[in-house]
Amino acid sequence: MRALRRWLDDTAGGLPATFWYLWAGLLINRAGAFAMLFLSLYLTEARGASEALTGTVVGAYGLGGAGGVLLGGVLADRWGRRSTLLAAHLATAGLMVGLAFSRHLAMIAALAALVGVAHSMPSPAFVAAIVDVVPERRRSRAFNLQFWAFNLGMAVASLLAGLLAEASFVALFLVDAAATALAAVVIAWKVPETLPRRAAKAAPILDTSRSDGTESVQDLRLAPSRGSGAVTRRAGRGQRAGWRRMGPVGRVRRPGLHTALTDRTFLTFVGLTFVLAVLTMQTSTIMPLAMRSDGLRPSAYGAVVALGGVLIVLGQLFVPRLIERHRKDRVLAVSTALLALGFATLAFADDVAVYLAAAVVWTVGQMLAAPPNAQINADLAPLELRARYQSVFYLAFPAASFVAPTLGGVSLQYLGDRHWLIVGGLGLLAAGCHLLAGPPRERRVAALRQLSTPLPHSSTPTPSPVR
Repeated sequence: MRALRRWLDDTAGGLPATFWYLWAGLLINRAGAFAMLFLSLYLTEARGASEALTGTVVGAYGLGGAGGVLLGGVLADRWGRRSTLLAAHLATAGLMVGLAFSRHLAMIAALAALVGVAHSMPSPAFVAAIVDVVPERRRSRAFNLQFWAFNLGMAVASLLAGLLAEASFVALFLVDAAATALAAVVIAWKVPETLPRRAAKAAPILDTSRSDGTESVQDLRLAPSRGSGAVTRRAGRGQRAGWRRMGPVGRVRRPGLHTALTDRTFLTFVGLTFVLAVLTMQTSTIMPLAMRSDGLRPSAYGAVVALGGVLIVLGQLFVPRLIERHRKDRVLAVSTALLALGFATLAFADDVAVYLAAAVVWTVGQMLAAPPNAQINADLAPLELRARYQSVFYLAFPAASFVAPTLGGVSLQYLGDRHWLIVGGLGLLAAGCHLLAGPPRERRVAALRQLSTPLPHSSTPTPSPVR
């Protein structure tokens, strides 16, 4: 009993109540987000759409998702985490009701694109709010629980979707809308606004735009007010303090989404996450085709996917204690290598037993990668730009959902089983890059932490604010 209590404390202890309400909202959201899983089936069976038109509509949903994640990041930093979450959930519920009763394919396509926007908007706000309320030393376990809730919700959604789709497609959309509205009620009732209103006092913005192409970490709180590239602070009465960057001709440029898009250290990490996402997407895009060519039935594919879900639900809660004493870059290198090994094994798979064994290997890799991935993402983001950084990070996943099936299908068609060896080689290359990128990234995080501490009193005159 004492060991169980210690495990529970290590896994979920010490987290604030606001986190658990966010966690509950995420779980409800994911458990009820099942209608779009059957969008292609709904279009072909209930609306008589051709396969080409169905692919276009589903693609519109994905395109909306790419825009929604960026919009959600900007709104969460400017408008607020709670406000963005509520707006996205309520918009999704209304759009789902519209999809339930729409009959024209053009209207369905437009609504699907808007649902893609609304579905993706909460992701940066959810993560930014978690970072806002959870102390740094407990964030790894918080992100681990977030990943667990996401997968548990998706498992429930997959089960419910199949049952509802057989009964009624209208019910499928309406129950989805009701679950999304319920998540909005939980957030409105129990989740306060977590956006730091005076973020600039504690959070430096990194200057990564030196003319020689190298990166630098500068304490912008004491930057001079003159000269090219200088940064000053401007804070008016009743206005949240914000950082302003002076360009070569003296124009004021406020840090924003462009800051994340020009942060080389962060973009290197996002690129490695993109590779991880491309590997993970193989299970839902290319693996079914490979199993069919091996003469395996759809039920075999269902068994492989179900095994991965069960392993995550049962084993994810044990991950924090397993990795807490190890450097994040090494954990990510091991996890990516496991994904590479698992998928490379499929080059020699011809029966379901090999597929199941490979699924165990790559699922363990996924489980190990989730907490450090989220933690590094949070560590690299300046306080004032947390949600914007999250939105750029989350762009890796819709991009991977496009690249994985597009290139993977061509590779499988012309290379056959050698496709899996290429996937494995790509994963091993990414694992090596994690080891190379880890030390400079850790130095960057250490510098950020040092710069975010309050500055001692200085007799240096404070530069005049830019007007």
